[in-house]
Amino acid sequence: MLTKHKILAVAIACLLTGCAIVPDYIRPQTSLPEKFLNQTAVEQSPARVKAELTSWWAGFEDPLLTQYITNALEQNLDMALASARMEQTRAGLGSANAALLPSVNVNAQAAKSHQSVETPLGKVLNSKPGYDRNGNAYEVNLGAIWEIDLFGGLKHGRDAALADYQASEAGTIATRLAVTAQTADIYITIRGLQSRLDVARRQVQTEQDLLSKINLLHRHGLAAELQVRQAEGALAQLQASIPMLEAGLETAMNAMDVMLGTPAGTHRAQLRQASAIPVAPKISDIGSPAELLRRRPDLIVAERRLAASNARIGAAVAEYYPKFSIGGFIGSATTVSAGNVFSSGANQAAGFLGLRWRLFDFGRIDAQIAQAKGQEAEMLAAYRLAALRATEEVENAFSSWIKREQQAAVLSQGIDSLSRARSVSFAAYEKGIVSLIEVLQADENLLRASDAKTQAQIESSRAAVAAFRALGGGWLPPASGARVTERTVTENHSPT
Repeated sequence: MLTKHKILAVAIACLLTGCAIVPDYIRPQTSLPEKFLNQTAVEQSPARVKAELTSWWAGFEDPLLTQYITNALEQNLDMALASARMEQTRAGLGSANAALLPSVNVNAQAAKSHQSVETPLGKVLNSKPGYDRNGNAYEVNLGAIWEIDLFGGLKHGRDAALADYQASEAGTIATRLAVTAQTADIYITIRGLQSRLDVARRQVQTEQDLLSKINLLHRHGLAAELQVRQAEGALAQLQASIPMLEAGLETAMNAMDVMLGTPAGTHRAQLRQASAIPVAPKISDIGSPAELLRRRPDLIVAERRLAASNARIGAAVAEYYPKFSIGGFIGSATTVSAGNVFSSGANQAAGFLGLRWRLFDFGRIDAQIAQAKGQEAEMLAAYRLAALRATEEVENAFSSWIKREQQAAVLSQGIDSLSRARSVSFAAYEKGIVSLIEVLQADENLLRASDAKTQAQIESSRAAVAAFRALGGGWLPPASGARVTERTVTENHSPT
């Protein structure tokens, strides 16, 4: 156990040399490739429209989609929650800034008293000649106190609060990007389900025509009962798929209402009119993986949280050292009358120098520093993991986008071939070479291929949305190499 002399020696050594070295914060470096794996293929996309990352949804050239995203950014409740959280951290920053400044207060009081002569004090005072039991007191004082931040504890606390505020600002923008992407994704899903429903209903009609033809042939003994039952089963399967598609469509429409901050069913009438699936545009400027770290707000959140944890180490280390404060007050006090408060005889003043030092609490301070360092290590790992996952999201979105486009292109070729086959089959039917069954079966094959292509188009457009979101599209990032400041996030994001 340390003696008082040893503790004093340790304290003096801390003052002279410092018990710990507070590391200067340096933004961590991450090892990333120069280009994304599928970047070249995405850049060579045959899409005729190019979309700017700051307002990528306009590249889909769908006015209703643009309108819904604009409304969502104004009305979505997730945005309201994020803004409220940002205001809370702004208040924390204001408190940390105020801690660096002197605290000034003014107090004034007036009192009227009547002394009892039955108390011990009253009996003593009443024994004096001319004692007046009634009295007045008036006092006005202006006081101030200021903690001198010699060892940077308050400054580091302010730096941590600033980094927390910057993280909350970036978090608000991350919520904005999520809202735009989710709104676009839901809208594409709605249009895709409507297209699939159209195909499914046409398939049902084709299967019904096929079943009618087979039943007619069966009644004349020209078709086996097996063929009838097979056609009935195929028709039932198609009919059963329609309610599921309709349920999915209603669910998506309800989700759109929630994104827009409105009750379910608000936009049902507007969305009920079917429209084409929005075609994904080309990305005008993908950038490099390294630029992704400065563009994506969720990565800015992780980096700012790391900076805050580093600043808290400094605040914890500052607890080793004494804290000095100076203060004083000036004022006036009198018991005569209010008119005499500001007379020269009523003036009063005081000044003081304060000292607070956790001299016998170094063990607890050591634990607090160790905890702060552990939090910094956690935030560093979180930042590096976030960077890796960000690049993973981009790569996955690019891969899905490319493959779905390729799938849609192949299916388009197949549809062309099946369309020609259907034409040939119908021409043969008109000449009596084949029956109507062959024509209806050709129609069925064509519709199935059309449904597969529709699904590929849906997933291609959704993958494009995921790519824009993964790239951090939807706001204007800081200039290359610029350090994030308390104004960077708010000043550089693009509205709508």
